[in-house]
Parts: sequence; C-alpha cells; structure tokens
Amino acid sequence: MTERGVLFWIHGGGWRGRSDEDGAALASLGLRVVAASYRFSHEARWPAQLDDVRAGARAARATAGGLPLLVGGDSAGGMLALHLALRGVDRPGDVAGALAYWAPVDPLDPEQRRRRPAGDDPWADLLGHPPAAGDPATADAAVAGHLGSGVPVLLVQGRDDVPVPAAQALELTGRLLAAGHPTHLWLTHGGHALDLARPDLRAVAATFLDSVLPTVAAH
Repeated sequence: MTERGVLFWIHGGGWRGRSDEDGAALASLGLRVVAASYRFSHEARWPAQLDDVRAGARAARATAGGLPLLVGGDSAGGMLALHLALRGVDRPGDVAGALAYWAPVDPLDPEQRRRRPAGDDPWADLLGHPPAAGDPATADAAVAGHLGSGVPVLLVQGRDDVPVPAAQALELTGRLLAAGHPTHLWLTHGGHALDLARPDLRAVAATFLDSVLPTVAAH
C-alpha cells in the first residue's frame, strides 16, 4: 500500500506508564506509524511531556520524506496528541491532523475526579499538585485553552468509558467547531481502550484521513 502520511503515535498509560496500544492497526490505512516516548509523571512534571513529544515529532518529520505528519494517541497519549496538534510542533497549524482516542482533556472535570479512587488522580501526578481553578499549570494542561489553529481533529470516545467521561469529548467537539477546527466525533459503544481494528473505529479513521489527505487518498 502506498504511504499517505506519517502518524506519530503517542501511547497512553495515565502519564505514568505505557499502555499496550501502539497504533499499529492504523498502518493498514496507508500510514507509517512512528512511536513516541516521553517522561512519565514520576520523572518530570507538565509540560515536560509536551516538550518530549515535540522533540520526537520533529525527528519523525525529518524522516517523513515529505509525507504529511499526523499525530495520534490513546488516553493520556491522546491528550498529548491534541496538545501537540493544536499548539504545533514548532508553530500552530504545522501538522496535518490529530487522531485522539478516549483522551482526558479537562483536569477540572468533577465527574472524572469523582470516578477515581481516593488519592488516585493522574492529573495531580502530572501537574505535581491537584488541579485547581485559577492555577496556571492546570489551565495550560486543559486542551480547550489552546484552540484556533484550524488543525483537523478526530475524537473517538466510548459511551461507557469509566476513566474518561464521554461528556469531555462532546464538550471539546463543540469548542473545536466553534474555534474553526474541522472536527469528527465518533461516540460509540464500549468503554476505555477499545480495539482500533474494530470495523467502526477503522472506518471512521479512514473517513477522517480521506478528508485530511484528499489528494493522496485519490491515488
């Protein structure tokens, strides 16, 4: 299959470790998947993780051979992919699109915090303190504070996701659209960490790629 683009894939794991999902299922859509790495929350606080994936994305772009660069990720990696896409590798708007799967995007979401066991808050580990309104680090980590570059976004979310309430994806979709981002939302059955090879997930990713890479897709 002809390669249509390079997908810089950022793994999930609550910013604490590495999830099993590696994005390889998306390679069959004509993407060269390049894996990211970044420091975990016990090694460095936010925004070190964004700095790390920016550096990795620059390296991926340097070896892309002129192919468009997309960024994607699952769970915590989806959050990092959204930051990378919306804020840019070097400047806003310098990636072709973002594919974010069941991504936590709002550190102040009370429902998300209610669902966590007492004392177990990945956002607090990431920031070095509990998220709080008016806190600069909390505001910086919230995805919705960085809209406006016009980068296309795909959000995929399970309706029954426990760690990441589906309402986060719905709210972010509205804000992305209002800010002028071409946005695709697939709200589907299932919970967290769905199979990217599942037919509906594969189909929505293919549709998104056809809209983002129309010229290449036509060949």
